[in-house]
Amino acid sequence: MKIRPWETIDNFGVGRLPPRTSFSPSVGADGPDEASVSLDGDWRFHFDPSPDVAPQDFASPDFDDSDWSAIPVPSHWQLQGYGHPHYTNIQYPIPLNPPFVPSENPTGSYRRIFRVPDSWKGRRIRLRFDGVDSWFEAFVNGVAVGQGMGSRLPHEFDITDALVLGGENILAVRVVQWSAGTYLEDQDMWWLSGIFRPVTLVSFPAAAMEDVNFDTVLDAACRDATLSIRVRVSGGAAALRGRKVRAELADADGRPVWARPLSAAVPARGGVVELAGPIADAHLWSAEDPYLYRLAVSLVDAAGRTDMSASFKVGVRQVEIRGDRLLLNGRRLVFKGINRHEFDADTGRVPSYETMLADILLLKRNNINAVRTSHYPNDPRWYDLCDEYGIYLVDECDLETHGFGEVVRNITDRPDWEAACVDRMVRMVSRDRNHPSVILWSLGNEAGLGRNHAKMAEAARALDPTRPIHYEGDHLCQVADVYSRMYPHVRECESICSGKGPNRADWMPDYDRLVREVNARPFMLCEYAIAMGNGPGGLQEYWDIIWKYPKCAGAFIWQLMDLCLRARTADGRTFFAYGGDFGDTPNDGSFLCDGVLFPDRTPSPTLAELKQALQPVSTELDDAATLRLRLTNRLAFTGLDFLTAHWTLLADGDVIQSGALKLPAIAPYESDCVKVPCVLPADETRELWLVVSYRLAASSKWADAGHEVGFAQFRLRAAAPRPAFISGVPPVAVLESGRKGRSFAWTGTDFSLTFDAAWGIITNWTDGGRPVLERGPILNFWRAPTVNDGKEIGGHAQATWRAHGLHDLKPRFGEPRIAKSRKDGPSLVVPVRLGGPVVACGIEAEMRYAVDSHGRLAVTISGHPTGEWTCTWPRIGIELRLPLADSRCEWYGRGPGETYADTCAAGRIGIWRDATDALHTPYVVPQENGSHFDTREVRFADNLGRGLRIVADKPFCFGVSRYETKNITEALHTTDLVPCDYYVLSLDIAQDGIGTASCGPGPLPQYVLNPQAFSFTWVLEPLS
Repeated sequence: MKIRPWETIDNFGVGRLPPRTSFSPSVGADGPDEASVSLDGDWRFHFDPSPDVAPQDFASPDFDDSDWSAIPVPSHWQLQGYGHPHYTNIQYPIPLNPPFVPSENPTGSYRRIFRVPDSWKGRRIRLRFDGVDSWFEAFVNGVAVGQGMGSRLPHEFDITDALVLGGENILAVRVVQWSAGTYLEDQDMWWLSGIFRPVTLVSFPAAAMEDVNFDTVLDAACRDATLSIRVRVSGGAAALRGRKVRAELADADGRPVWARPLSAAVPARGGVVELAGPIADAHLWSAEDPYLYRLAVSLVDAAGRTDMSASFKVGVRQVEIRGDRLLLNGRRLVFKGINRHEFDADTGRVPSYETMLADILLLKRNNINAVRTSHYPNDPRWYDLCDEYGIYLVDECDLETHGFGEVVRNITDRPDWEAACVDRMVRMVSRDRNHPSVILWSLGNEAGLGRNHAKMAEAARALDPTRPIHYEGDHLCQVADVYSRMYPHVRECESICSGKGPNRADWMPDYDRLVREVNARPFMLCEYAIAMGNGPGGLQEYWDIIWKYPKCAGAFIWQLMDLCLRARTADGRTFFAYGGDFGDTPNDGSFLCDGVLFPDRTPSPTLAELKQALQPVSTELDDAATLRLRLTNRLAFTGLDFLTAHWTLLADGDVIQSGALKLPAIAPYESDCVKVPCVLPADETRELWLVVSYRLAASSKWADAGHEVGFAQFRLRAAAPRPAFISGVPPVAVLESGRKGRSFAWTGTDFSLTFDAAWGIITNWTDGGRPVLERGPILNFWRAPTVNDGKEIGGHAQATWRAHGLHDLKPRFGEPRIAKSRKDGPSLVVPVRLGGPVVACGIEAEMRYAVDSHGRLAVTISGHPTGEWTCTWPRIGIELRLPLADSRCEWYGRGPGETYADTCAAGRIGIWRDATDALHTPYVVPQENGSHFDTREVRFADNLGRGLRIVADKPFCFGVSRYETKNITEALHTTDLVPCDYYVLSLDIAQDGIGTASCGPGPLPQYVLNPQAFSFTWVLEPLS
């Protein structure tokens, strides 16, 4: 079988120049503005289903492309109307037959006219591609100048000899979608093709600095540093004669660090020139204080004239491993991290600079200090931003072979693929090693563990011995310097951190040796919780373990944003598309809807939960009687003097006292106590809460003064017990009607309620002639499954719920009866049994209704499971319909966002108000959403204040939506939701935890809702 160029394993850089660090050279005294020229913009473009039918002579200068379309570069052709996006997580979209790919191989042909500046005469001129997916070949004026493979890494070619100076030049590029490189790029994301990163012309003089790289080493006290610089110089003997490399270092304010520049002669035949200079009392770089020095490196002639120069920003810092700890500048480093794909809902992997900056600011404002570049090197500009603003990076190689699984021998273990694997690692390290933000090199992701990983690590260490190596797939610690895991249970995390080791698996050959290896290394979670739809739950429990054990170097949540593409229905409605929505098969559905941001970069409720878990101050109530708080500084390099603190004392949500709190000087990772200067009211019967808010004292580069970085809250006194019903008010008698099927009614001066015994609900409730309730309440044990429950993909809870009939519980109402009690007065008691189709297990319950003369309704539900239940329950509660006019909501409890039992750390106690419509969370895949855990009271009202108030005998959950639960259960996109002409209100005793079972453990035991006996009372009061 003939092997095509794009199927040749070693065809990853034909004609390519050696890799170098990312820098833009300045040439000559007047050259800075002309050393490089961008070729971005509109190119001519032709799309074909196969390279075999693409125009074969397209590279000829005489080729007529007048009937071709225009396409922007950078971009993906699938998002410009050619072919279609394709999403897979693990499986390859092509037959698993490396290195061969199908003959049907979408192909893009690009052409562009460009001119070379006249001032470049006599220079060597390079053509640089920062990213092309997946294989390409380039021609200049019909001359083949190079081929490349390795999509997320640069290719640079010398095109000098093919150019026409002073006239027009034709650049022609052919790109094919599938290549041998595809087998190394099976990341969990859309398959998108084309020239998707910048294309640049760069000029170098005859005597040139080919590459500049440097690193810093600190002394034992982590005070003074040495900056070591290596410059690779090229050129002929004549061009290099008398040349020197000169280096000057300035601080951030432009003041020279060295009394005179460093200088060293260039060898006659070129090569590497090494220089080293001291930095006394160095201002160290960290994410908390991203201080950058300015380095200027020049190549000068004997007369001191500059041939070429380049400028760099230098972060002085040192990464090391001591024992089982990862250290930065001698101190414990904790990654408060997130995984980030480069993505935009409209442009795919072509985010703008403005988008990248917005991401940086969002990370900083939400206490995130680290990013894993999952799963490939990012746009070079991203690293500059991380250096400048302070974000730690785990820089990950463009290598994933997830789809191999156990089917065939993984190519990462095959010698014939070694060069291709090592090439990717070398290019990444060579490009990014000057960035202080890069803390760890990662050998890739989910690519098994093979001999080629060892070769990659060897190559990385040879190029850069200053950074440790990460690779999660190294489960037996054979290559990597840190022990990394994905999605272990909290219990296993504690076992690893405490020295007991990971859970034993059958495939581990020498478990005792593994435990020794794990105990000798830092531990990190490169993925630990997946933000799939509504979730994850239990974030705080992970972070309690992380902070407890210095062995743990932190964790990275999966992931920054939902990787959905903006699309439109046939009738023009906008929605966010995922796998299968473009006719792409095979696909992995909505598994990419797993970010803390929605596709339009709107924060999901998870972001607030994450921010709270990562806040820089840990606060404990050390002594409730004296209101003494114990504060712990969670930062590694910064005291807490950059923060202000403000406290408030709440009584049933109302602020009754407040003031500033003077923070003690607490060193990094240290603790101290402070007393809150308030006096608790002695006769207060309301619920008392103390809330402490921590805010920036002054504006920073990433947020304004007053920005809140975190808060703490403590309940100081429980409320007096709420009565199950309103006492002291005469009850209203229940009247039985005589119509068929029977109904019961309560009437008062200005209200009436009717209960229909046939359907077991209140069918009419008016107050002052205004409807209070459209229908209800009905018993409710089902929730629209979350993706973690198993909707569309993910966990398995939904399957067990359905097996027990919870999705279709049928009520059988018993004989209603009127009960009388001296304590509570007359009430209507309705027995009911609920059971699913073709199952024997069920729920025996009783609903009791009572009304007082003010028209207030008390609903008491009680019951217990019957038969054999071997699953959790989604919820225990009731559902009601409210008039659509009740468009405003106010509640006392946790807010402002949605909260559940295991996602409520960011839920602040208070009185909250919002539009009723705003309480629905628009997850890309519709699912259970919008619940508010730990609520004491909720009100729904129209613009005149008329509506319904609900209180209970203990805290409860409420959620409200314009959509029926059945509709949400069945909908696959937001455009499948059909709004009702009423609000659907859920009042719950409890709900099952959220967990992270779409890719990880389910809810922790304390959050699991097991079948159980229950009893609860709500009081529903009309507002007029």
